[in-house]
Amino acid sequence: MDLGPPAAQAQTPAPLPERPDESELIAALQVHDRAAYEFIVREYSGRLLAVIRGIVKNEEDAKDCLQDAFLQAFRAIDRFEGRARLTSWLHRIAVNSALMRLRSKRRKAEAPIDDLIPHFDGADHRIDPVWRGEDNIEPDLEVQERKTLIHEAISQLPENYRNVVLLRDIQELSTDEAAQALGISSGAVKVRLHRARAALRTLLDPVLSDYV
Repeated sequence: MDLGPPAAQAQTPAPLPERPDESELIAALQVHDRAAYEFIVREYSGRLLAVIRGIVKNEEDAKDCLQDAFLQAFRAIDRFEGRARLTSWLHRIAVNSALMRLRSKRRKAEAPIDDLIPHFDGADHRIDPVWRGEDNIEPDLEVQERKTLIHEAISQLPENYRNVVLLRDIQELSTDEAAQALGISSGAVKVRLHRARAALRTLLDPVLSDYV
């Protein structure tokens, strides 16, 4: 896809290094350097598309959202002030593009997450069976089937929780980066991630019991 800058706006910057640091890349983008645009598309398409796929669930919609996210980013790059990391800023645009696509369609009502959160008795002993998997929802798995089961469980979470898991546990963004990408506080990310992981344990316990 041709996402380069308009020819009328393009300038002739210094050659872009093969592996530019973030400040070099931003400077090149802000003078509409085609090489910088191509680098961004090549470097970030895979990870942004993975996040978008996890939200919209449709390959064609995901590709459309990715292109829309890049176009939005390129149009807004002159206003980028570096208050967040470039990767966090791009993730936020991608997530917003995906969410807007979802909101433009009719969607089934999501079930609340509360029924999936572990329950405790009066002595603070957990009532529900405990899944013994790793706290990180995407451990280093060798069996593709197990990965598939985990991703299917993630897809069952409500949107707000699913997006946090995708950014933190799948894309491995930091808490602050995920917060910037989602436009929420770091505290909210921590709370949602804790609840999402607890819910995933409930969902995964029956299907992963043979693996642990």
